[in-house]
Amino acid sequence: MAEDRSPSREGSLDAPTRHALEWKSPAFWDAAALQAEMERVFDICHGCRRCVSLCHAFPTLFDLVDNSATMEVDGVAKSDYSKVVEHCYLCDLCYQTKCPYVPPHPWNVDFPHVMLRAKALAFRERGAKTSAKLLSNTRLVGRIASIPVVVEAVNWGNRQPALRGLMEKTLGVHRDAQVPAYARRSARGRLKRKYRGEGEAKPAGSTTGKVALFVTCYGDHNQPQMVEDLAAVLAHNAIPVKLLRRERCCGMPKLELGDLDAIEKYKNANLPVLAQAIEDGFDLIAPIPSCVLMFKQELPLLFPDDADIQRVKRAFFDPFEYLMQRHAAGLLRTDFKNRLGKIAWQAACHQRVQNIGPKTRDALLLVPGTEVVTIERCSGHDGTYGVKKDTYPISRKIAKPVENRVKQAAPQHFTSDCVMAGAHIAHGLNDGTNAEHPISLLRRAYGI
Repeated sequence: MAEDRSPSREGSLDAPTRHALEWKSPAFWDAAALQAEMERVFDICHGCRRCVSLCHAFPTLFDLVDNSATMEVDGVAKSDYSKVVEHCYLCDLCYQTKCPYVPPHPWNVDFPHVMLRAKALAFRERGAKTSAKLLSNTRLVGRIASIPVVVEAVNWGNRQPALRGLMEKTLGVHRDAQVPAYARRSARGRLKRKYRGEGEAKPAGSTTGKVALFVTCYGDHNQPQMVEDLAAVLAHNAIPVKLLRRERCCGMPKLELGDLDAIEKYKNANLPVLAQAIEDGFDLIAPIPSCVLMFKQELPLLFPDDADIQRVKRAFFDPFEYLMQRHAAGLLRTDFKNRLGKIAWQAACHQRVQNIGPKTRDALLLVPGTEVVTIERCSGHDGTYGVKKDTYPISRKIAKPVENRVKQAAPQHFTSDCVMAGAHIAHGLNDGTNAEHPISLLRRAYGI
């Protein structure tokens, strides 16, 4: 008898339950078991198809099914499963916002974790191209590219068509893709003497009222102004701020590559520093949603028995989540000097799946004379997906609806908490629009 797959069967109105990823177990690395689980999950997805508009992984799967001899998953060659995996960039939106069959539903569908398992197994068995490993080593690339004299050459070269053609051949970076400029002076270099975490902390909600900044690879070497603006807004609100003594990459680029061993190394390097900051009474904030998500969700799921990781999870905040907790307690300053007008805000996927609500929008709406047009749609960038030669054209297609919404809004400002997504969308608009980080807009509103 065929399995009953009606949506109402043993359905649940409970919040999704995320199970830990048992990657230390030998069963995790069983290729035959993984293939069977992929077939099971793909069959459920084929029968539902609610996620077809989220990314290119699902259209790829459904095209494979529809073009097969049986027009069912059993007609798809197992060797073609990797084509679906290639287009999943682990944004988690299908799990958090679309799929009706996630746990506690008995079908226990976790599409992103199945894809991550497939990426991890492929990486362990075959490794990855040197170019992919290099692109995922964001801190190393940032440090080299930010060396004085080198930084000018790198930024100049990224604007030259001939050199971009060479980069496409050697690194697989599409010649038309927007690549970030590198700063002459890192965020840590700019701020290490300016903010020392001094002053009296005022606890509110689940916040201690003191913040240690995880500046992130991108914030340190590509967008130091974003980090400085965040520190300035926190200090303006009487929140003592300091930089972490040192930090490594959060590990998100390696997660997308499936390199779980590298993630463990980064975790082991970061954890003592983060744990000490918590011990000293500091909360933790990063300006990039992907880095926040890594510490609040991905690492706790990869290392569920690590008590220090669970402490870090509880102490880590999205910037606007933090500010709105302070506002709820009456501790956020609202003495704004400048209006912002109409803002088009692209809600970043890695922020949406944190389930904190649209706190960025709520904070910006505190500024008098401000209107926020919310765009809850993926930018299609996601780390290297939006720059690689093979996937850049698809990422542009995914970004098109967002670009159209921005054009229709005709805003004074376009913003996204994910600066990479914002730059990708602005590049597609190609009309002089600049992407601004919302924390920079808030600083402008304060006039500080």
